[in-house]
Amino acid sequence: MSAATTLIAFVVTLGVLIVIHEFGHYWVARRCGVRVLRFSIGFGRPLWKRVHGEDRTEWVLAAIPLGGYVRMLDERDPDTDPAMLADLSRAFNRQPVAKRIAIVLAGPLANLLLAVGVYWLLNMIGTLEPRAVLGAPAQETIAARAGVRDGDEVIQVDGRPVRAFSELRWKLLERAVDRSAVELTVSGAGGAERTVLLDLSQLGPGEIDQTVFSRIGIALAEPPPVVRQLAADSVAASAGLRPGDRFVSIDGQPMARSRDVSQAVRAAAGRDLQVVIERDGRRLSLPLQPATVQVEGQTIGRIGVDFRDLVEVRYGPLEGIGLAVERTWDTSVFSLRMLGKMITGEASWKNLSGPVTIADYLTRLLA
Repeated sequence: MSAATTLIAFVVTLGVLIVIHEFGHYWVARRCGVRVLRFSIGFGRPLWKRVHGEDRTEWVLAAIPLGGYVRMLDERDPDTDPAMLADLSRAFNRQPVAKRIAIVLAGPLANLLLAVGVYWLLNMIGTLEPRAVLGAPAQETIAARAGVRDGDEVIQVDGRPVRAFSELRWKLLERAVDRSAVELTVSGAGGAERTVLLDLSQLGPGEIDQTVFSRIGIALAEPPPVVRQLAADSVAASAGLRPGDRFVSIDGQPMARSRDVSQAVRAAAGRDLQVVIERDGRRLSLPLQPATVQVEGQTIGRIGVDFRDLVEVRYGPLEGIGLAVERTWDTSVFSLRMLGKMITGEASWKNLSGPVTIADYLTRLLA
């Protein structure tokens, strides 16, 4: 992902957040009968300006896109045009307290509604995510002491179903902030279910940071070199690879892990490879020439295979909206709790993020 892509995503993301926030103030102010003098996206010198509507509201796009504001008629404002003082009944400061509170809260509420809408849309569209299958925890970690084993699939957290690894991470992060115990129901080898208890009180002060999952000992299992999915019109599909094929060797080098295949392919951009696969108990030899792509300034090879064991997470409209509201509420409360932990030193300031992180996430999601 290039710096230019991140910058564009940052500007677009920040712009959307600002427009929605300020429109919340504007819309409620108009419904409360307050005269709006200016709706500005950005600060500083106006790049574009238009006067519109009965109230002659100025719509402005300014030079510094790091915020915005809605300027309402207010007799306390020294810059108010004296000609407008005849309309003081519509001034912000003349409104009842309830209306003023509603106008002030409308911006943050609009952003919350945006979050609900985005989560709802994602819930209905659905995403392909890795199953919550765990790798072997490092020795002396909380997960190792609790008895987590390589290949365990988490199916419940504290009695609530888990469908994907991202859901597991979120639930663990919530418990880690409280440093409380969490009960995992896992399915091990042969499908036998058992319960393990992670005692997150063992996390020390200040250890709630970006490395918290490695401290707990929870990580996604590395999949075997078995093809799960093929990209349409990819090199692998053209060469005759199919889902279920297992990589045995590339140019005579054994492929024990999916990581081995990825590394060999990345290093062979545009170069012919001789690949041996296993299909239905038989070994086949296939020629492959990885496509050449540019990623973050580097030239790498790519063949278009995915080794991850993915599950589609999708919900209907009714279930999706309920989960969207729940996730928005949980995220908002969690953010406030994390901020409190940062202030008291119980969590690292490295966790602090904003539009840049959101933009980076979106570019990776849409890549």
